[in-house]
Amino acid sequence: MLKEICFASNNAHKLAEVQSLMQGRYRIVSLKDIGCTEDIPETADTIEGNSLLKAQYVLAKYGIACFADDSGLEVDALQGAPGVYSARFAGPQKNDADNVRQLLQKMQGVVQRGAQFKTVITFCTPQFQKSFEGIIRGVIAQEPAGTNGFGYDPIFIPEGYTQRFAEMDASQKNAISHRAIATKKFLDFLLTYNEG
Repeated sequence: MLKEICFASNNAHKLAEVQSLMQGRYRIVSLKDIGCTEDIPETADTIEGNSLLKAQYVLAKYGIACFADDSGLEVDALQGAPGVYSARFAGPQKNDADNVRQLLQKMQGVVQRGAQFKTVITFCTPQFQKSFEGIIRGVIAQEPAGTNGFGYDPIFIPEGYTQRFAEMDASQKNAISHRAIATKKFLDFLLTYNEG
């Protein structure tokens, strides 16, 4: 019976959040916990591909069931960009403020400002692999506001709201975000996985 799963992350906040959602049924370990200190390559040209690469890498090298996530912002007027390149949209330095500036420059004069955040979680065991997708639609604001969150949160206003993600507190954002949607699908699957 599967009892321990690696989350291909060293983000302590994310790890604690997922562990609490597991209701004690599984032990979630980080990359650091299993001795993985190398940078896992993210060379795929899709969000789905990078999520799969990370989970497969850990399973193949460390022999432990693993799940990994990858996320990106897809802007309609930019044909889905920055997408898989969201973290390095303005260059390899992966600077959030630079990325936001670059996106707003490309959106100057654009009236149709629809966009979506997408997260894909991929779960790999020796027996199978399965992916779970979370999407939230919204619009790109004209200028940044708010100090919470990270990435493009200061310019993304989710559908049905007037606040940007960066203007919401963490609990409000985490209740509706793309990552929350994908994580819930994964956990719903996982909590029934050993019962089948």
